[in-house]
Amino acid sequence: MPVRPRFVAFALLPLLGACATVPAPSTSAPDPARPDATRPAPPPTRPQPPSSAFRPPRVMDLPGLEGVIGADVEALQRAFGTARLDVWEGDARKLQFTGDACVLDVYLYPLRPGAQPTATYVDARRASDGLDVDRAACVAALRRR
Repeated sequence: MPVRPRFVAFALLPLLGACATVPAPSTSAPDPARPDATRPAPPPTRPQPPSSAFRPPRVMDLPGLEGVIGADVEALQRAFGTARLDVWEGDARKLQFTGDACVLDVYLYPLRPGAQPTATYVDARRASDGLDVDRAACVAALRRR
């Protein structure tokens, strides 16, 4: 049975393909599969210094928080007693007042550079399970003690 020339040509194609050369990898991008490939060093980075520009805080404005928002530490302690927590972070301060019904967190920030921190934000939660409660109701409950 004679071998057809076309069949022979197709049968030899894989052998010819094996003899082909593979192009060298480009020098612009290292081969990630090769751990020994030289990679250009990343450019040096400098940590940015913290911004020294003063940013005034947002001041909460909700009904029932009059006398709390804008108050300083002394006024808050006159209204609610000694704070359970008194935490400083930079020029900001957090006071925490507790009662049977709720826990009140008062955040104090300076309104302008160098000013004494005043209450700008209030958060409240139930003392029993930590779920959020009405802030004004918590303020009222803690004032009645």
